[in-house]
Amino acid sequence: MPPTTSAPPLPPPATDRSSDADASRTSHRAIEVVGARTHNLKGVSCRVPHGQVTVVTGLSGAGKSSLAFDTIYAEAQRRYVESMSTYARQFLEQMERPPIDAMHGILPAVALEARNSIKNARSTVGTITEIHDLLRALFTHRGEVHCPNGHGPVHRWVPDQVAEDLAGGAAGARFLLVAPIPRPKRGGTGKLRELVRQGYFRRLESHDLDEDAGDDAAQPTIVRMEGDVRWERGLDPVPLVLGRFRAGGEPSARLIESIEEAFRLTDGRLTVLRVDDDTDSGGDGTPARVRYYGREMTCSTCGTVQRPPTPALFSFNSPLGACPTCQGFGRVIGIDPARVVPDPTKSLHERPFAPWNTPAYEGRYDKLYAACKTRGVALDVPWEDLPAADRDWIWSSGGRGVPTMQKFFDWLERRSYRMHVRVLLARYRAYNACPTCGGQRLRPEALAVKLADRSIADLTQDSLETLRTWLRERPWRADASDPEPAIALLLEQLDRRLATLERVGLGYLTLDRQARTLSGGETQRIQLASSLGSGLTSTLYVLDEPTIGLHPQDADRLLALLKDLATQGNTVLVVEHDRTLILGADHLIDLGPKAGEHGGTVMAEGTPAEVLRVRDSLTARYLRARPTTLARQHMARFRREQGRAPLGQLLARRSRVRIRNATAHNLRGIDVELPLGALVAVTGVSGSGKSTLIENVLYGTYQRSQGVVDVEPGDCDALEGLERIADVTLVDQQPLGRSSRSNPITYIKAYDEIRKLYAATSMAQRRGITAGHFSFNLDLGRCPTCKGTCTIEVDMQFMAPVTITCDDCHGRRFTPDVLAVTLHGKRIDEMLELTVDEALTLFADQRRLCRRLTALADVGLGYLRLGQATSTLSGGEAQRLKLASFLDRPAREAERLFLFDEPTTGLHLADIDLLYNTLRRLVQRGDGVVVVEHSLDLISRTDWVVDLGPGGGVHGGQLLFSGPLDEFLDTCESPTAVALRQHMKWRRRFHRPGPAAADAEA
Repeated sequence: MPPTTSAPPLPPPATDRSSDADASRTSHRAIEVVGARTHNLKGVSCRVPHGQVTVVTGLSGAGKSSLAFDTIYAEAQRRYVESMSTYARQFLEQMERPPIDAMHGILPAVALEARNSIKNARSTVGTITEIHDLLRALFTHRGEVHCPNGHGPVHRWVPDQVAEDLAGGAAGARFLLVAPIPRPKRGGTGKLRELVRQGYFRRLESHDLDEDAGDDAAQPTIVRMEGDVRWERGLDPVPLVLGRFRAGGEPSARLIESIEEAFRLTDGRLTVLRVDDDTDSGGDGTPARVRYYGREMTCSTCGTVQRPPTPALFSFNSPLGACPTCQGFGRVIGIDPARVVPDPTKSLHERPFAPWNTPAYEGRYDKLYAACKTRGVALDVPWEDLPAADRDWIWSSGGRGVPTMQKFFDWLERRSYRMHVRVLLARYRAYNACPTCGGQRLRPEALAVKLADRSIADLTQDSLETLRTWLRERPWRADASDPEPAIALLLEQLDRRLATLERVGLGYLTLDRQARTLSGGETQRIQLASSLGSGLTSTLYVLDEPTIGLHPQDADRLLALLKDLATQGNTVLVVEHDRTLILGADHLIDLGPKAGEHGGTVMAEGTPAEVLRVRDSLTARYLRARPTTLARQHMARFRREQGRAPLGQLLARRSRVRIRNATAHNLRGIDVELPLGALVAVTGVSGSGKSTLIENVLYGTYQRSQGVVDVEPGDCDALEGLERIADVTLVDQQPLGRSSRSNPITYIKAYDEIRKLYAATSMAQRRGITAGHFSFNLDLGRCPTCKGTCTIEVDMQFMAPVTITCDDCHGRRFTPDVLAVTLHGKRIDEMLELTVDEALTLFADQRRLCRRLTALADVGLGYLRLGQATSTLSGGEAQRLKLASFLDRPAREAERLFLFDEPTTGLHLADIDLLYNTLRRLVQRGDGVVVVEHSLDLISRTDWVVDLGPGGGVHGGQLLFSGPLDEFLDTCESPTAVALRQHMKWRRRFHRPGPAAADAEA
């Protein structure tokens, strides 16, 4: 796997090797790699020109990542580490030199992987792009502070301003000036007596300043304080009366002096009490009964004092700005009623409560039934149809002796010190929006700071493109104390960062979206946009398939951004399969001819035009092919298999799965039909709602209907047509597992056959060695030191653990007795080092084993080694391994529905052919296959297209088309249809404006 850290942009040091030292004194125009032998590379020598975009392509497993990441980037990292002092190097991992003869012209390197390693729930799109930091600075300098209780803007007051406000009738025609004297920590009575001696001997009753007193308390009660006055208990502050005044005309000198006196006594606080109820101030309505003023930012209505805004106030990662209830996470944990009652159509007699449907807790139903009979609650009525009062009584408000659900979970919480109880609670917990901040993460004081009546949380909920438009309009008013040039640079940086993110096709994202929910492609493009805005020069950028999850219409913009990065003086090296990036690159390196042991050779190198002329290049052969021919061959093949009728008529006969009124996330109440026994593509621009529709709505709702409680189904009215389906399977790109004992051969259940063959040998039978001795999970024959993992992790205390090869078995996994058994001249550890293709040749006479191994080869994984840990597989390889495990299963009488999330990720154009044939095999068995896909090469060979859009985020979620592929090409005007017609050079037989065209005209 490529490394995950990035070296800071420092100049590379000269090494102690003579060849590198000579190279460092020479000005190179390219990175020159000589004799690279990393992994399956066979002495590769190539050039990566400086200041240009170089694309490395080839079949999956041909050695692209080995060349780009494990050789070029790894050598750049190693040289950077060697440039540090001896003291610094002792804290860093010692990096071995890649197996190369020489490398010249290397630059400081930054690796941008197509993998999201962010796990922190506090990290958002705004924080990782630093746009949130810029917004915090903008709100600090330009934000208008409002009252957190919703009473409008707050102000700093000086005595002259207070006098003018009161003289204008803000507190009515007649009013009292009251100085709230706070009680000191010590000597309170003495201070009060001192005030009386100074002539302040009148105060109000405390209830006179009650804001909710109403008209009944319009005439305040003034109490006279004597010289022996004592500070009453609970009276803090003391409302000291300074005088009675009348509004109108210019402020009098006495009024101004009294206000100044109040500010001096109270450290800048003043309360004004209206004493008349029948006089209108001439403003909008009757003045407030009590008004507050202060030197600090004070709300005139409720007296709340706000702190001056600082950048930390707007950070949910700071205790100064985080919501005190949710600590800045925006969510609080609680019990999800939908998980507790997964099927609300069940009655109480049918036991609807999932946590009670176990032998340990099912006895609670008897007590509940008895209580329900006493109360008169119907036991045969569905839970969802019970009166709300009865449901609430059963859930939480039942009296003594009633086993309510709330009492049950409170009882579990008190026993959460037990592991099985914590596991049980986790199944029914859910994260709900914080009741204090409403999911906005910030404390009320931060949300009260507005910019054009919008808080910073409101802006982070906008899409990036919407936010950019709003900032350009600058709807806030200018402030003379903060002239426009002072924040011009800040606004320029905001606009540049937002524009760069739009260029890489991420304009649909919102700043408050959690970073851990981003796909690998989205994370990589965010890093790429940040790199472009950092202004680095003379740096090597190594990218791993940046087009993952990117719509074809955005590929040109991504290519332009990469060229801009190269124009700044950087060198860009991209591992890619996308046609647009391959044909638009400045320099192209094609590896092959095949994958694994049969790859690792440079088949062609040069400009794209030069590579296209190379006949031995498989990439050039596919780029020269006409996609229209492949698509028409597919349609003809489908008609031959299913009949001679038009494609639409053939698909009309299929049973369908129907999704009614899907409204999850940005979906706008769409109805979608997915025919079974067909290959269905769900397309649309990035962020249009494809994954939401298939994974959240379809798969999540299906799982919840099967009693799975720890899922969050997307909102829809109904999911129809599943009664004929035996199972719905989601094949995504999630890792298969982290165990180093898991490998491809065990995942597809083929290792059992190999163990039986070894146990059947004469040597194994003589020594009493059974099939269990060859298992990684049993202590019979595996190495007792490493437990069959072949490596040992050494704890380095204050440093990261170090993984070393096991000293006892030397990485062979098994004991010497087991290793002495051979089959076809190979020990079991040597057998695990074979590739799938080599194993197929070796075990050609084993029909059952070959059938399972063939499934791996059919999905393009013939280059994998049998014993390779599944944790080292990429997302695309993991997805194809899951697909291979389904191919070996026999077809069932009932149909099955397979859902794939971008299965072409990491696939070469030739591998897409293998994938298509594999998916077609599932269709021929009668199963339904739905792929969420951007690859035009695969979409052009599907049967049915569901197109969402027209844009991403708030601009998406609409159903633009649903129907056969040929009608989609002939009638639809969506971005996907336009790109697909250009890709296939499709000539439309007739033209009928589709929904996208109608929306554009509107």
